[in-house]
Amino acid sequence: MGITKTEIFTVSQNQIARYAKVIAHPARIAILQKLTDMDTCYCGDIVDDIGLAQATVSQHLKELKNAGLIKGTVEGTSVCYCIDTENWKNFQSVLSIFLTKTVRKDNDCC
Repeated sequence: MGITKTEIFTVSQNQIARYAKVIAHPARIAILQKLTDMDTCYCGDIVDDIGLAQATVSQHLKELKNAGLIKGTVEGTSVCYCIDTENWKNFQSVLSIFLTKTVRKDNDCC
């Protein structure tokens, strides 16, 4: 596999790409939607609601946590997950700035 050369891109471009990659799976979108609707959520609840295997859900939670969109705390034998509000606001801001850019031309070039 080739080298991605992320250092030639801006911080913003790398942030957008990282966020886009982490939300590019529908299971992760479903998990984020569930977590934005509540204060906390135990992994078992997510498994029941999403309908995927525990190991699969755990892998998706790990990716979301590595991206900083969620955080988790251990409570006994369970891990309680919630949205990392500070990083979520950054995520919203970065994507909003990108998605609200005005297209310079409105033509049928393609």
